[in-house]
Amino acid sequence: MSTVAVIGDGQMGLVLADALHCRGVHVRVWGPFSDAVTELRETRKSPRLKEFTLEDSIVVTNDAQEALDGVEVALNAIPTQFIRTVWDNISSELPVGIPVGCVAKGIELETHLLPTQILEEMIGDSHTTCVLSGPTIATELVRRQPAVMVSSSSDETVATRMQELFDVPWLRIYTHGDPLGVELAGALKNVIAIAAGICDGMQLGDNAKSAMLARGLAEISRLGVAMGAELETFFGIAGVGDLATTCFSPHGRNRTCGERLGRGETVDTITETMGSVVEGVPTTKAVRFLAQEHGVEMPISNVMYSVLFEELSITDAIRVLMSRDLRAEQLRR
Repeated sequence: MSTVAVIGDGQMGLVLADALHCRGVHVRVWGPFSDAVTELRETRKSPRLKEFTLEDSIVVTNDAQEALDGVEVALNAIPTQFIRTVWDNISSELPVGIPVGCVAKGIELETHLLPTQILEEMIGDSHTTCVLSGPTIATELVRRQPAVMVSSSSDETVATRMQELFDVPWLRIYTHGDPLGVELAGALKNVIAIAAGICDGMQLGDNAKSAMLARGLAEISRLGVAMGAELETFFGIAGVGDLATTCFSPHGRNRTCGERLGRGETVDTITETMGSVVEGVPTTKAVRFLAQEHGVEMPISNVMYSVLFEELSITDAIRVLMSRDLRAEQLRR
């Protein structure tokens, strides 16, 4: 029987620990904050997942040696902006050569690296990383409602191993050969989700929101291809599938952030009171840099940058997008 360490005791870490347990895997959950870990270990409950109860046999610890000793696979569920700090402290306990999966979505603000790229810097060349991504809202996975994900790695055997680990009745996992595209899709869609949420907050209607999704998909796929990803990836589960869920689900943090912006709240107020990380906010800043670096036109993302960081009003943002020059619909440029 396999032993897997889940690094991160947030929503995704816990629901995937539940899936691993159902698969018959020995699971250890590590969290960075001792008080939260103690509460989870004693109550087996999470304040962010009201319906969830962690199985008694799952080990909960914030001792990295206890979490990682002898494990055969590790899974990173730490949010992107904190991966470097966390793994700098615990990577020395990671058994040599084991694969490391990652469910974080975002782009590191200071370096513009993706989650697995950060991990690879921290854990060294002896480990193969694997991206696990898709339309997976944790509040639905808690209820074991059907969902699909992709397991994508440069090493097909690692992708297959992760696929098998999460093969439970409510999850269908597909292997995938474009980890760069999968990870970019998971990061970039959060920017578009904030824009979609603004449509909700301002009650602009379904026409506007669907247009935001469609044109958002066009621009994030342009950037992805410019960075070396495959176009097809953005039209699959990890691309349009995840984008649609994030833009329409009432449980999505990024969409909710946008909705509150559309109702007149400030970014600072929203991020301080959300209770969990809104990855789309720092990602928007990183996307602006990457778009400029690769010479890619991204009008929605650029306007979102101005809203989040340059105090452009929502009304003016809509005016900017709706008054762009008339042209034929294009995907690639």
